[in-house]
Amino acid sequence: MDFLPEKINAYIEKHSQAEPELLKKLNRETWQKMIAPRMLSGHFQGRVLSMLSKLVQPNNILEIGTYTGYSALCLAEGMQEDGELHTIDINEELFDFQRKYFDESPFGKQIFQHLGNALDIIPKLDKTFDLVFIDADKNNYPNYLEIILPKLKKGSVILSDNVLWSGKVIEDLKEDDEDTKALLHYNKVLNEHPKLETVILPIRDGLTISRVIG
Repeated sequence: MDFLPEKINAYIEKHSQAEPELLKKLNRETWQKMIAPRMLSGHFQGRVLSMLSKLVQPNNILEIGTYTGYSALCLAEGMQEDGELHTIDINEELFDFQRKYFDESPFGKQIFQHLGNALDIIPKLDKTFDLVFIDADKNNYPNYLEIILPKLKKGSVILSDNVLWSGKVIEDLKEDDEDTKALLHYNKVLNEHPKLETVILPIRDGLTISRVIG
């Protein structure tokens, strides 16, 4: 869901950095071949992810939820020359598709794919991360936060996607809506956590920036 009028979104994209050619190709193929192409970050959000990564200049990046690899390639643009990006996804059918685009990019040897449950994989990663992007199953967002915090240092940044959840976070909560319940709890925890400072940006379906302060 986009929270801004279509014409404003079009103006923003026109006056933001152009989408790189490889990402245009990935964008197009995702829309041609995938069942849920709107899961793709897309041009504007992709440029936001790229800019934030360039500002952080991370050595180690963790991504939870790879999809077709678009956001990983955007985040990799700000990575240090000897940096690593570790991206986790549970869908093995997308593994080769992701790898194709990773290898076409300048970052192929620095991007490491992990297949399986992120809650099982993350504890096994012997890394401290400077930048984390969470864009996976919403029900587990609070669990992901809990498990990544010990792997972050002061100044590390957590980006969380879909935190406005098509506006459901301000609607009457349905009893069986576990995803919205989890996001409501997650947003509250981020806002009140003593070791984090947080701001929500109304970009597409909502993007949170949280910075570790202690």
